[in-house]
Amino acid sequence: MSCQETLRAARLGTQPIPRETAVWLGSIGPTLRDRLARAGLIEAPRQALLGQLLEAYIANRKPTAAANTVKNLVQAQRRLLDYFGPTRELASITPAEAEAWAAALAKRYAPATVGRTVRRARQFFRAAMRNKLVAENPFADLKAGVQANRDRLCFVPQEAIYRAIEAAPDAEWRLIIALSRFGGLRCPSEHLALRWEDVLWDRNRFYVPSPKTGGRWVPIFPELRPYLEDAFALAKPGQVYVINRYRDSNANLRTQFQRILKRAGLTPWPRLFHALRASRQTELAAEYPLHVVCSWIGNTAAIAAQHYLTVRDEDFERAATRGTESGTLEAQNPAQQVPAGDGKMVNPVPQAQDSFQDMRLAAKACRMVHKRIVSPTGLERLQDSPGKPAIADPSAAKSEAIADLLAAIEALSPAQRAELLRKLTGK
Repeated sequence: MSCQETLRAARLGTQPIPRETAVWLGSIGPTLRDRLARAGLIEAPRQALLGQLLEAYIANRKPTAAANTVKNLVQAQRRLLDYFGPTRELASITPAEAEAWAAALAKRYAPATVGRTVRRARQFFRAAMRNKLVAENPFADLKAGVQANRDRLCFVPQEAIYRAIEAAPDAEWRLIIALSRFGGLRCPSEHLALRWEDVLWDRNRFYVPSPKTGGRWVPIFPELRPYLEDAFALAKPGQVYVINRYRDSNANLRTQFQRILKRAGLTPWPRLFHALRASRQTELAAEYPLHVVCSWIGNTAAIAAQHYLTVRDEDFERAATRGTESGTLEAQNPAQQVPAGDGKMVNPVPQAQDSFQDMRLAAKACRMVHKRIVSPTGLERLQDSPGKPAIADPSAAKSEAIADLLAAIEALSPAQRAELLRKLTGK
């Protein structure tokens, strides 16, 4: 009996489809399935619409995703619906149409924005494949490009932040700015999640229950402490959250921060709050190991390198003047020796020692200095007992040095002795 006859018999007898026939149905393409459905042998497949998929996916993510993640998903949803429409069938979207959609995005948005949107589209359709709504992902082969826009990454100096803090309207706003720039917190999610019980004053740290990456401990940096203490002194009895006045969902911190910068006479920089957080990580990375800084900031080394760390002008200045203030490089270079090439070449004596040329003549060839026996009371440092510093005998060291000097003078020829005497006396 053929598969079609089996399907007809199962349909007429209201019996389940045999396993072999069900496996065959899973292997056929959409064209044959449509023919079987029109013939009444199988049920017509569900027609999943783009608008329904996107709405259901975002609704499932909202309870657990961070607010910024949901915002990005909604933006990608709008860009897909603007091009394809909410009633477009998922299975009808082809890879060629996906490429045309990405090309249209590239004309309106920056490469980083296009890359993020393409990744979201892939994400939506991977979910559709898991739910058996489509057989393939038309966005799978699209090149998303880079997500980081280095042109929008800037370093905000502390001097500008202090001016902004002075122009802030109250203690909580001063703390919001300080937590962003000196604490490296994500604004507003991590600011609003911070509680007074998470601040351990005696241990100089506070806990940040991040909605995006989980909790982490951050030091109470000296630059941050005054503003944290001021807000704590003004907090009402029983107040749970550190930031209390600006918790309303209608509070647009970005717009208010722009007003503060205008009052301070500052020009707003790209990505207002992210730039503060990135500037703090750049500062800390110049002083502490990167894995420690990433633990405080709440990201990875790869993300920091791509989206956070910048090269400052002072980095160039510090590299160009390294060692010149104390004369380290000038004193070091003349004393350096040329490295031996094959282990046999004798390194030339630096020019800085030319005044001791006559003293070098006193050294005998192949003198085995390392075989000389040094008395216990000589230049060696002795360790009398554990936990105590070694003690050297100064008188023994002086006697040993004088003996070596006399031996070197005795080895000189009469002419060399005369020349040495002339240089010592200046006659």
